[in-house]
Amino acid sequence: MSTRERILDAAALVMREQGVAHATTKEIARAAGCSEALLYRHFDDKQGLFMAVLQERLPGFALPDDAVGAATVEANLARFVSGLLDFYVDSFPISASIFSSSTLLARHRDAIAAHGAGPQTPQLRLQAYLEAERAAGRVRADADVEAVARLLVGAALHQAFLVTFWGDGRVDEPGLGQRLVASVLPALLPG
Repeated sequence: MSTRERILDAAALVMREQGVAHATTKEIARAAGCSEALLYRHFDDKQGLFMAVLQERLPGFALPDDAVGAATVEANLARFVSGLLDFYVDSFPISASIFSSSTLLARHRDAIAAHGAGPQTPQLRLQAYLEAERAAGRVRADADVEAVARLLVGAALHQAFLVTFWGDGRVDEPGLGQRLVASVLPALLPG
């Protein structure tokens, strides 16, 4: 295992236990069995490390580049929502601590924006996918794809919050992701 991989594993562990706001690079380096200086040879800052943990250590939620026109819109959306549920459940314990202080949140917001990311990413990715499907004729021309993307992402976020809050581990109640997708299909699919 490379040093970078060891650091990412340690960061994911420490951030899950303490949240990104309270996890220090010193603690992460100690858990990885390396120095802070070595950590900074692989990552520019703690936010860069946080972004790498989100991208490389948590479940993915992106649709493949060739999803447009492949499978069905329903199947693609169900896959996206399922991945998003897993991602949110895994990321809540890591990221919730940033809301503990308005100063901390502002610093974190600025740092994440500097990395070109933020909580809007899932909605924008889903919206872009739906816009591409609309251009391909598989989504109605008059469909409000922004609203649909917000509804699906919001529902996944809410379910993940409930799972994290109650600690019961049930990410996807039987068929929940599919039911969420089915509820928006009439607004999307051509008649």
